[in-house]
Amino acid sequence: MENLLSMTDAKDKVFEILDTASDLKSGKIKDKALADKYLGMIFEKSSTRTRVSFEVGMHQLGGTPLYLSSNDLQIGRGEPIPDTARVLSRFLDCIMIRAKSHETVEELIKYSDIPIINGLTDKEHPCQTFADLLTIKEYKGDFNRKLVFVGDGNNVCNSLLLGAAYTGMDMTVACPEGYEPDEDIYKLAQKEAKDTNSTITIEHDINMAVKDADILYTDVWVSMGDENEAQLRQKIFKDYQINSQLLSQAKDDAIVMHCLPAIRDQEITDDVMTSSQSAIWDQAENRLHAQKAILYLLLKD
Repeated sequence: MENLLSMTDAKDKVFEILDTASDLKSGKIKDKALADKYLGMIFEKSSTRTRVSFEVGMHQLGGTPLYLSSNDLQIGRGEPIPDTARVLSRFLDCIMIRAKSHETVEELIKYSDIPIINGLTDKEHPCQTFADLLTIKEYKGDFNRKLVFVGDGNNVCNSLLLGAAYTGMDMTVACPEGYEPDEDIYKLAQKEAKDTNSTITIEHDINMAVKDADILYTDVWVSMGDENEAQLRQKIFKDYQINSQLLSQAKDDAIVMHCLPAIRDQEITDDVMTSSQSAIWDQAENRLHAQKAILYLLLKD
C-alpha cells in the first residue's frame, strides 16, 4: 500500500491494519516508530475527529503533524495541485488531505513522491471505515454479521461497502430511491463479496432492510456541500431515521453506529444515541487507533 485514496488501495491490507490498530490501542506496540517523520494535514473542509485523531496519533507515534488550512496555503490562491504536490514532497514524509473533490486527491497522488492519505472526499472516507471495522470487531468478535447502513448512500457508505466486502460481512444499504451509493463502487463491492461469501444489497424498504441486523449505521442526511438541499432531503429521508422502534426490529444485541457529527432527532434519536446499544463513542475513539495504524504501516522504516 503506497497511498490510501480508496479502500481498494488497502484491499490486501485490511486485516493487517485492523490488527495493528488493536495492538496500538492495547499498548502491545509502544515504539515511537515515526520519530523525525512529518505529516502535513491539508483541510479544505472543517473537521473534528479527522484533525484531532491524526494530530494526536502522529504525536503519539513520535512524529510531527502540521495543520495546513487550504486558506493559508498558496493552493487557496490558485497554485496548481501539481506544484503544491512537488513542493510539499520535498518537506514532508506524508500528506493527509480532507478535500472537497476526489479528483483533487487523485491529482495530488499523481505528482507527489510521498504517501497520500484520503481523510475524506465527496466519494470515499476510508479512514472512517477502518475505525468502523475496528469497532465492529471489538463488539462482535468477527465479521460474520449483517450491517445495515440507513440513509444517504454517501462517501461513508461507499467506503463501508468495500470494507464489508473485503471482510466478508453482509451489508444492506437502506435508502430512498435516487440516493443509492456510487454505482461503480456498489458493483465492485458485489463482485468482491463473491470471494468472501458475503452479500451486498440495496433495499428501499427500511423495515425489510433492518430485519436480523447486527449493526445499524447512519450518517447525516445533509452532508457538507448539500446544504442547499436541506429541506428537500429532510422530507425525503424522514422515514429513514434510526429510532427505538426501528432498532427493535433488529437483533436484540444489535449495536448502533454513527460517524458523527450527528443531528440528534433527525437521522437518529437522542435516546438511541445514548442507549446501551450505542457504540458511537467507542467508534469515535477508534478513529485515533485506526489512523495511527495507517500512519504506522505507511511510514515506519
